[in-house]
Amino acid sequence: MSAELDALIDIVVTGKIKEAAPATQKCLDAGNDAKTIIFEGLSKAMAIVGDYYASKKYFLPQVLLSANTLYQGLNLVLPLLKGKGAGTQKGTVVITVVEGDVHDIGKNIVKAMLTGLGLNVIDLGKDTPIKDIIASAKENKAEIIAESTLMTPTLEGMKETVKILKEEGMTGKTKLMIGGGATSQEFASQIGADGWSYDAVEASKVAQKFLGI
Repeated sequence: MSAELDALIDIVVTGKIKEAAPATQKCLDAGNDAKTIIFEGLSKAMAIVGDYYASKKYFLPQVLLSANTLYQGLNLVLPLLKGKGAGTQKGTVVITVVEGDVHDIGKNIVKAMLTGLGLNVIDLGKDTPIKDIIASAKENKAEIIAESTLMTPTLEGMKETVKILKEEGMTGKTKLMIGGGATSQEFASQIGADGWSYDAVEASKVAQKFLGI
């Protein structure tokens, strides 16, 4: 691995947000292509951050800082990756916070982890109507819908998602993974969701399992 990539990994892991874009440009200038920077640099950095979070060496503020640092680099290289045509990305995920909930810190960290894996992540933001989530999944031929909520009243939206996926004949073709403080494995099993995760690290593992990567 090049010294430039090693430096970029360290910058993302340590959350040096102002240094991320220049370091990414240095990787490009050194002859690394966008795919290499994403998979050998940014993705590896977020995997390290995930390990630190799982081992409680890092906590939510550090993970969020690393995620924001990651995006400084991704903003430079993702357009280059997409410009090379199909086949470079490993799958499409529609991610959102369900209607009625505006808490999106957890969703943003999961988005960073999934983007770092090389997935095409379509972020619908927060407080998103279920019909819009399904429409986006259909339009973008998404393999995965990732929904989160921290509030018990909005769990009904996740049930509704399962119902509409069945009605639209999308069950199995588009996997539904859920997460957030109001959810549990028991709830996921009860409504017929395909997967559940308690944090961003686990969410990335669930997505990889669904996509076979």
